Amino acid sequence: MEQRFLKIPRNERGRDFAVGDVHGHFSRLQESLDRLGFDPACDRLFSVGDLVDRGPENEAALEWLAQPWFHAVQGNHEDYAIRHVRTGQVDVMNWRGYGGGWFLDLPPDRQKVFAETFAQLPIAIEVETSGGAVGLLHADCPVLFWPRLESALQDRYQRTSAACQWSRERLRQMDRTVIKGVRAVVAGHTPVAAPLLLGNVYHIDTEGWRAGYFTFLDLESLLAWPREVVTELATEEE
Repeated sequence: MEQRFLKIPRNERGRDFAVGDVHGHFSRLQESLDRLGFDPACDRLFSVGDLVDRGPENEAALEWLAQPWFHAVQGNHEDYAIRHVRTGQVDVMNWRGYGGGWFLDLPPDRQKVFAETFAQLPIAIEVETSGGAVGLLHADCPVLFWPRLESALQDRYQRTSAACQWSRERLRQMDRTVIKGVRAVVAGHTPVAAPLLLGNVYHIDTEGWRAGYFTFLDLESLLAWPREVVTELATEEE
């Protein structure tokens, strides 16, 4: 059964980290985890989506998703795959331009395996920490009171999930509005030069899949590795 909003209890044995977009660079991700000192026996890793497209190791996504310590939300690139298989309503030329060629060139039965696996991923995850719940989604939070998101994803699934997976409004406007009812929200989707905090929303896609590096946000301390979260960036630029 597909679950749009997943709640995960506190990790009593180790650490929890969120990581930005992977885009088919799982070897590079593993190397970064090794430098971090990540221990899969007790630590957990939460992906903010976009596991695939652009990189050379997209098919490894299935292996990672099978690991008990790895959790992910659906990104817009997972959404491409799901819609392509289920409805065919995808601009394939656009998608191919953003790295979807590996998927489009797969046999239909193999496409279905990926699409159905991605469809089982939630749109949003809520992880409990000692300081309160931390929310994770791919792009943006379309509600200002986090507890409403669960019902919104059920009642208005298409519109709400599209905002969670595709919107860039908070970063476009450098919006510091706090999302209430949650300690913090973590997102990827839009590349940033360094991890950026707007209100209580952490943007952590620092392009580990391209020329940047993977950011890992410790969900307990809300500290980023290897670089601290940058705040008040807009003020410095204005």
